[in-house]
Amino acid sequence: MSDPDAAGPVVIFSTQSDVEATVVKGLLEAHGLPVMLSSRISRTVFPFTANELGEVRIAVSAGDVDEARRIIDSHRTELDSRKVVRLRDEFDSLQRAIEYRFRDRGLLEHAMTHTSRANEDVSGGVADNESLEFLGDAVLGFVMADLLFRQFPDFNEGQKSKLKATLVSTTTLARQAERLDLGDHLILGRGEEKTGGRRKQALLADGYEALIAALYLDGGIEQARAFILREFETLLGEARRTGRVGQDYKSSLQELLQSRDDPLPEYRLAGTAGPDHSKQFQVVVAVRGEAIAEGSGASKKEAEQDAARAALEKFGIEN
Repeated sequence: MSDPDAAGPVVIFSTQSDVEATVVKGLLEAHGLPVMLSSRISRTVFPFTANELGEVRIAVSAGDVDEARRIIDSHRTELDSRKVVRLRDEFDSLQRAIEYRFRDRGLLEHAMTHTSRANEDVSGGVADNESLEFLGDAVLGFVMADLLFRQFPDFNEGQKSKLKATLVSTTTLARQAERLDLGDHLILGRGEEKTGGRRKQALLADGYEALIAALYLDGGIEQARAFILREFETLLGEARRTGRVGQDYKSSLQELLQSRDDPLPEYRLAGTAGPDHSKQFQVVVAVRGEAIAEGSGASKKEAEQDAARAALEKFGIEN
């Protein structure tokens, strides 16, 4: 198999503005992609020169072309066909999503920088977000404990501790991060990028905690508390109504069957209905090959949870 990087550099961006070229270069390097710059006039590579009549070109290895184009396309705003494409603030959409604009934008960039990116920086000038993650974990824990103390006065210590553990778990934080599209803003090393780091639960949860720390450092505890309250309002409301958060019916069914010495349940896709943009999945759950309940949902995972819930009801377990 041929090595795509062996095909030589491919030009993926060009501009007559050396300032814009520098911005694009920094953006790609922040995502772990090495770049080469050249001028149509000088025909040289590093250092480069260009004036208003020259064109600066940015090239990457053939294996990085698709990723480089994706990064550039996700960070620019088209003005019109006769004008230079200008890059937007790469964290602008994230700041809108969290309803907070940083006074020190460097804090937000620091919070989004994974250790894999810092390790690839030979200058030693890039700091990862591990310390912010540590601080964010503490801030989140404190604010969440305070919220539970005030909003759940009838819960005993054990109930509050269990609820808090669920709310600040990696699974919950990763889900919250996904709602903000946080993975799109993580600054990763090349290896982590290529292995799907933007979708890894641990990285998303860590980035979420680092974001909370950055909010705390930039705006104080009240800004951090306001963010956490907005983010967890729905989950806290669910806990007030049901006494729990994110019930995992599949795990409950598995535990029940194991206590009865029954084999693990099997989930089978029975069919789908509706158009692609609003498809519904039907799933059957079976034990010892016998179907015991059906469920439906907007995804197979949701349908499996619904089928497990229906099975628990058949076994007389209240949900």
